[in-house]
Amino acid sequence: MNVLHDKDADLSVLQGKTVAVIGYGSQGSAQALCLRDSGVEVIIGSIKDASYDQAVADGFTVKPIAEAAAEADVVHILLPDEFHGPVYQADIEPNLKPGAALCCSHGFNIVYGQIVPPNNVDVIMVAPKSPATEERKAYLAGFGVPGLVAVKQDATGQARSIALALAKAMGFTRAGCLECTFEQETFEDLFGEQTVLCGGTVDLMKAGFEVLTEAGYPPEMAYFECVHELKLIVDLIYEGGVKRMNEVISNTAEWGEYTTGPKIIGPEVKERMKQALKEIEDGTFARRWLEESRRGAPNLLARREELGKHQLEIVGDKIRSMFERGE
Repeated sequence: MNVLHDKDADLSVLQGKTVAVIGYGSQGSAQALCLRDSGVEVIIGSIKDASYDQAVADGFTVKPIAEAAAEADVVHILLPDEFHGPVYQADIEPNLKPGAALCCSHGFNIVYGQIVPPNNVDVIMVAPKSPATEERKAYLAGFGVPGLVAVKQDATGQARSIALALAKAMGFTRAGCLECTFEQETFEDLFGEQTVLCGGTVDLMKAGFEVLTEAGYPPEMAYFECVHELKLIVDLIYEGGVKRMNEVISNTAEWGEYTTGPKIIGPEVKERMKQALKEIEDGTFARRWLEESRRGAPNLLARREELGKHQLEIVGDKIRSMFERGE
């Protein structure tokens, strides 16, 4: 893949342009602040809620979404996925200027047809590969987090240049940006979240915790072993790969990795991962999630409440509070 850095992007492309960041949540605030600190003219489009008040407190001009979209040369939508389509149809689409750029940080709504842009606008994606807190922290430290850039539609001949300029303004090209397609980002992102980063990891931790506690081991010890120490392992892998992690852990732990790990995460798991990827690619997952959202997300809310009552979470709160008090 093509890896792009600061030398590949020109901030002057954004001179005289107004970027409207739609939504001022975690990503909206982080990206808006980084853009502004790089000299980009930024306004915020928001409903009147706590995030609206925070944007005002942070010194931004904040407008209703429709007004912000009408004023903008770049409309950067950073709302939760399930709100992109309705907000776009109600407030953004009627107000998009010909030749404007429609931008996002996740291709979900473009790929799955919840947003169908007109032919006379650029459609681009600029996506950090990081939580918003780390993204902002890295920018303030003078560096940045890696990112992705993609062009779905180039109406003006400047779509790629605008995407790269936005990436540079947010520090992504300092670390390096990969150039991809909307489909690649969307499918890989959903797959990673569901099977490894969130779904897979959480269920693996819960299963390990439950096996130990059901066998009579103290839940506090089970939490340390199956949850707390995971961060230490991931940090080692982040720093130098699995090989580096294996250099630090004991030979006993490494031998267990080779002999027991494949028995836990065997070929059947890979087959289920393939099925999950298929349902992402053919739109099955998206249809189910959007239907759930339209119904008010009752199952999501129920599962969230159920997780909060799990012994792993209760013990975890206790363990973390001990550390916070210095005990």
